[in-house]
Amino acid sequence: MGSSPQHHLPTPVTDAGRDGLDALLADPGRAVIALDFDGTLAPIVPDPEQARAHPDAVHALAGLAPYVASVAVITGRPAEVAVRHGGFAGVPGLEHLVVLGHYGAERWDAVTGTVHAPPPHPGIEAVRAELPAVLESAGAGPGVWVEDKGRAVAVHTRRAADPQAAFEALSTPLSHLAAQHRLIVEPGRLVLELRPPGMDKGAALTAYVGEAGAGSVLYAGDDLGDLPAFAAIDKLRSDGVPGLLVCSGSTEVTELAERADVVVDGPEGVVGLLSSLAAAIARQS
Repeated sequence: MGSSPQHHLPTPVTDAGRDGLDALLADPGRAVIALDFDGTLAPIVPDPEQARAHPDAVHALAGLAPYVASVAVITGRPAEVAVRHGGFAGVPGLEHLVVLGHYGAERWDAVTGTVHAPPPHPGIEAVRAELPAVLESAGAGPGVWVEDKGRAVAVHTRRAADPQAAFEALSTPLSHLAAQHRLIVEPGRLVLELRPPGMDKGAALTAYVGEAGAGSVLYAGDDLGDLPAFAAIDKLRSDGVPGLLVCSGSTEVTELAERADVVVDGPEGVVGLLSSLAAAIARQS
């Protein structure tokens, strides 16, 4: 485990966020802590295969988990990949961790160590076959590369000579390809992901919160794909379930920061927040 500075609980900038934090601290045993993986628990890197959780992330999660109802990681990655890159398996304190992969289409439970998933959407196989020709005709240059996620296919432009220009040039042709096969395109931080409709972090979060019978919810994310989860928290708040929206700070995605109750400095800040929550709950126990 690495060493981290001491952190203090931030004050949410909204009334709803302050209510969410107060509810979590008042009754942590009914709180659900839900977090994105890439950019939230793991730093963003040029090659997603090299992404690993922040050195203190597992320790921070394991320190908080025994105090709360549940901890869930909600990610667009395959569940098994997130578990492996996160180092989540077999960790004392995380015996009941849940990883919802592919935006909830897959589920890994630490208690069993197994992944449950429905069959993949047939459109993904078609897109996988046609994508190289579409990229060539769109003029995708060196540095544009494809990540096969099994239940989704992502086209990354971060390594291109002009990442933003490549991203914009590919947006329309990839949207057309997705529509032909009844898929959608989800834009992210210099990535365009083709995946089945109805798969998003908001739907996954809402279903999981209902299953857990949560009295309060914290969700932390960093990218456009986390906006549906933010919207789910807004809906839960309107239904009487307090929530706290956390943005893992990014200069690339301002939409999340503008909607968040708390903005922290990337995965390091998320780790600090989790540790501070555990310390605050321990002090009042």
